[in-house]
Amino acid sequence: MKKITALFLVLTMLLALCAGCASSTTAEQPAAPAETETTPDASAEGIPVDDVTPEAPVEEESAPAAEPVEIIVFAAASMQETLTQIGENYQAAHPEVTITFNFDSSGTLKTHIQEGADCDIFISAGQQQMNQLDINASAEVNTEGLDFVLEGTRGDILENKATLCVPEGNPAEIASFDDLAARLQEGTVFMAMGNSDVPVGQYTQKIFAYYGLVEEDLANAGLLTYGSNVKEVTSQVSEGTVDCGVIYCTDAFSAGLTIVDSATAEMCGQVIYPAAVLNVTKNEEAAKAFLEYCFSDEAMAIFESVGFSPVE
Repeated sequence: MKKITALFLVLTMLLALCAGCASSTTAEQPAAPAETETTPDASAEGIPVDDVTPEAPVEEESAPAAEPVEIIVFAAASMQETLTQIGENYQAAHPEVTITFNFDSSGTLKTHIQEGADCDIFISAGQQQMNQLDINASAEVNTEGLDFVLEGTRGDILENKATLCVPEGNPAEIASFDDLAARLQEGTVFMAMGNSDVPVGQYTQKIFAYYGLVEEDLANAGLLTYGSNVKEVTSQVSEGTVDCGVIYCTDAFSAGLTIVDSATAEMCGQVIYPAAVLNVTKNEEAAKAFLEYCFSDEAMAIFESVGFSPVE
């Protein structure tokens, strides 16, 4: 009996000791930290601030590229050098625009337009060719009632001069238009001029009329040769196949020819270049924008550098 009692006491003590150990362990266990939604501080974590990667910025959508557009320009041959440079400058600033030029005599260009050629802008070396396409022009000029000029876009852009030019060295020693008229009457000179449907040829005809010369008589006497545009007349003078020729001062400048005289307004009128967008254009706004640029100070400086002048 004593043994049983002693065993019971031992078990009771062991149970008490185990309960105390469990209670002590539970009391010393630290509480888990409460979860927070704050962003951890990089510097508090020991990470250098410079090493923290910032969030990528949201890229803004770029503007859509402009639609490519082609502008077809029919222009007098005398504008070839200057207008080509102006076109290149414009395209550099407007890469979506392609400008295609067709340079020829104004009469030839007018015929091509009339026959349905694709053209957005027409710049003539004479009023007659533009009037023949303008329904608002006199019926005495626009005899066919053609209607190609876009309303509100026509304007006089440049003035040129009809000049008397000679080959290098001036072998025939021609001094002026007065001198030329006298030589033609004598039959001692050979000159080049534009065809009758070419503005430069029409200005030459007026000069003949001013001096009382009859073109048909001069041609029959073998004193005249013709060019289908001003560039062909210029080439004949440059090559020395003629004693002289009537061309524009701008073409004389470009070819490095000597000008011995300039025709006055009394002799042949003003040499005015009209320009207009055509109503058959497929790119009206782009054509208007380029034509407006041709009237700008920047473009005019290029025109003036070879002898053109703005219309007063």
